[in-house]
Amino acid sequence: MRNSTALLLRESAVDLTRRDAIPRPRTFDPEALTIDAVIASTTPVRRRDARGDFMEILDPSGLDLGVTRGASVLDSHQQGGIDNVLGTIDDVWIEGSEVIARLRFSSRPEVAPVVTDVRNGILRNLSVGYQVDEWRAGKDASGQRTMTAVRWSVREASFVAVPADPTARTRAANDDRAIVELGRRAGIATDRVNALIECGASIDDARRAFLNDMLDRSVTVRSVGTMNMHNANTLDNPEIFQRAAAEAMYARIAPNFTPAPQARPYVGMSCADIARECLHRAGISTMGMTAPSLITRALQTTSDYPALLANLMNKSLRDAYAVAPSGIRRIARETTAPDFRAKSRIQIDHSGFTLAPVLEGGEFQRGYFVDTAESYAVSTYGKVFAISRQALINDDLGGLGDVTRRLGLAAAEFENEKLANLLQANSGNGPTMSDNVALFNAAHGNVASVAAAPNVTSLSAARLLMRSQTGPGGGIISAVPAFLLVPSALETVADQLAVTTNPITFDDVNPFTKLTPIVEPRLTSATRWYLAADPALLPCIEYAYLAGAPGPQIETRVGFDVDGVETKVRLDFGCGIIEHRGLVTNAGA
Repeated sequence: MRNSTALLLRESAVDLTRRDAIPRPRTFDPEALTIDAVIASTTPVRRRDARGDFMEILDPSGLDLGVTRGASVLDSHQQGGIDNVLGTIDDVWIEGSEVIARLRFSSRPEVAPVVTDVRNGILRNLSVGYQVDEWRAGKDASGQRTMTAVRWSVREASFVAVPADPTARTRAANDDRAIVELGRRAGIATDRVNALIECGASIDDARRAFLNDMLDRSVTVRSVGTMNMHNANTLDNPEIFQRAAAEAMYARIAPNFTPAPQARPYVGMSCADIARECLHRAGISTMGMTAPSLITRALQTTSDYPALLANLMNKSLRDAYAVAPSGIRRIARETTAPDFRAKSRIQIDHSGFTLAPVLEGGEFQRGYFVDTAESYAVSTYGKVFAISRQALINDDLGGLGDVTRRLGLAAAEFENEKLANLLQANSGNGPTMSDNVALFNAAHGNVASVAAAPNVTSLSAARLLMRSQTGPGGGIISAVPAFLLVPSALETVADQLAVTTNPITFDDVNPFTKLTPIVEPRLTSATRWYLAADPALLPCIEYAYLAGAPGPQIETRVGFDVDGVETKVRLDFGCGIIEHRGLVTNAGA
C-alpha cells in the first residue's frame, strides 16, 4: 500500500502543459479581490511530439469544472511551496468557445503588492497549466494532424513576467527522447510509446508503465546495441516488421483498409508466406518446407510470427470495438482508475453557499461547501480462446477476422450491459447510494408520480423534476435534460418526440426537439424510460478503465494444450452511479 507522503509528492510533481490566458482588467473587484480571465479557448495551438507537428485543440465541453474550481493561482508556475500561492480559481464557466475563470487573490499582506500591480494593469501576463486525461486524434480541413483534449482540467494559473511560449511544454524535451529510448530498450511498441508522450507522461510515468507491460506480457528487454538508429524506422526493426506484416494481413480481412507503405511488400501474402518470411529473418532455412511445416516452425522458433498475429488480432478487435453502437454509454462519463481499489467520486456542492448581507462594522459570516461521495471499483474480465494451427494452414484470415471483430463487439456490448444493469438494479430502482436510498426514489425527487409513455405531458413533468433538483446544501442547481433514454419498444415514439417540425399554431410546437433520443436494447422493461443530463455538465453514471489499458487488451502465446496460438482477452472495467440529480425515470404505461 502506498503511503500518503508518496501520494502527495506525486501530485505535486504533475507535469502540465501551459497556455497563455487573458485577464480582463475591467472586471477587477477591489472588495472581493477577484478578476476574470479567459483561460482557454478552441483556438488551435501548434505542438510537437515524437510523431511530428500537430495542432492541439482544447474542447471546452470536456473541461472538468469540478477539478478546475479551487485550483491555485501561483507566482510564475512555482509549485514548490505555499508561499508561492497568490490565490485560487474561485469559479469557472463556459461562454461559447471560451472558458472563463474568476480568480480570487489572497488577503495576505505579502500578496498585496501583486494585487496592486494587477489592478493597475502592470501585471498583465497570465499562464495556465492544465492536464489532459483523454485525447481524440484527427485531422483538420487542410489535412494537418490534430489532437483534441476531450477530457482535461486546469490545475493551476500563474501570473508571470513573460508569457509562456504556447508551443513549449513544461516537461523538458529531453523527457520525450528519454521515453523513446527507454521504450526502445524495453521492446515496447512504438504506438504505446507515442501514446504516453502525447498524454504528457513524465519519464517516471513511462518507466512504471513499461515495467507493467513487461511483467504482463513477459517481454524480454532487448539490448540497445542490437539495433542502431538506422534500423529503428525500417523493416529491420522487429516492431516495424510485425506491424507492417499485420497490416498487410488485415488488408485481406478488411478490403477498405489502406496499409502503411512499409506493409506493401507483404500485401497478398498467405499465412504460410508470412511464416516463411519470419523464418528467413531468423536465419532459418525453409527449403522444401510445406505450408504446415512453415507455420509450425514459425510458431515454435520465432517471436515475430506470434507477435504479428497478436498485432493483427488486436487491430481487428479494436476497430470493431471502436465502431460498436455506444447506446447507454452516451449518458455516462469515461475516466480511469490507477488500481483496483474502490474509486471514490467526491461531488462538491456550492448551491448552499449563499452570500449574506454584512452590516456596517459587522462581521462576515462563515460559509461551507457540502460534499457527497460515491464509490465503485474496476474489476478484471476476460477469456482465453485459441487460433488453431489448422486455421492458419488453411489461410482462413476471414474466419480469424470474424472472430476478433466479434470479440470487439462483445467487449463493447459487455460494457453497455454493465451500465444498463446499474439503472435496472433493485427491480428498476437502481443501486443503493451512499445516503442509503436507492438511485430512483421519491426522496431523490427523480421518479415520475404518474406512469405514462413518453409524450409532451409526461416529458414536461419529468423535466420539471430535474429542473427542481437542489444540491446537498439546499440550493437550486442547473440540472438540464439532454437525452431521452428508451428501450427498443419505444424507439419510434422517441424519434417522433425529438423530430423538428414546422408548426402552424402554438399548440403544434414541439418543445423537446433539443432532446437526443438514445435506444438501449439491454433495457428489459418495454415501458420504462429515462431523462438524463449531459455527462459533461452533470455526470451521474461513470465508467473507468485501468489507467494505461482502455478497452479490451489482447495477449498471445504459442499454445501448449492446443495446437496453435492461445489468445487472452482482458478488460479492466468498472462503473457506478455517482449522482442522482441528473437522472429521472418514468415506469411508463
